[in-house]
Amino acid sequence: MENTTDTKYNKLIIAVSIVIPIVVALLFSFKLKDFGFDVEPLSFLPPIYATINGITAIVLITAVWAIKNGNRTLHERLMKFAILCSLAFLVMYVAYHLTSVSTKYGDSNADGILDATELASVGSMRLIYFVILITHILLSIVIIPLVLFTYVRALAQRFDKHKKLAKITFPIWLYVAVTGVVVYLMISPYYAQ
Repeated sequence: MENTTDTKYNKLIIAVSIVIPIVVALLFSFKLKDFGFDVEPLSFLPPIYATINGITAIVLITAVWAIKNGNRTLHERLMKFAILCSLAFLVMYVAYHLTSVSTKYGDSNADGILDATELASVGSMRLIYFVILITHILLSIVIIPLVLFTYVRALAQRFDKHKKLAKITFPIWLYVAVTGVVVYLMISPYYAQ
């Protein structure tokens, strides 16, 4: 059996791609305070990780431009930076949700309850928000193995397979990065002050 770099990491990529979404989902069921940790909410993080999503989008576009112009070294560096940005986002996102109560879209008085007046004031924008949020979340789960498989194929110098998979990975990753910013901009007016 062939033991190439890209096949060597398959089981690890699959395991990471399953574990990360499960752990993140489980983390939403509790807060650090539930375990006796006296921590302040990290309410300063959402604009930072939204900015990181925006930077990721710009880096992805620039990386595609670099490879189309034959600059493989710049492309490789930018892609590594994009992966680091996504990892930084994930760490900050988890830290925020471990220390803070989730914000509800439309909860203008930040009491955690959406009354009829608040629901009426946001109208159909609430549905638009949830469509964007749900597609963002689902595709952020899908993008984990796609990015890792694409990256490992480049490491293995299997550029034919890398390029083929990158054509799928790039638009999904770009969508996740851009919608991360959009979700933040839509929910930010409702963060508790």
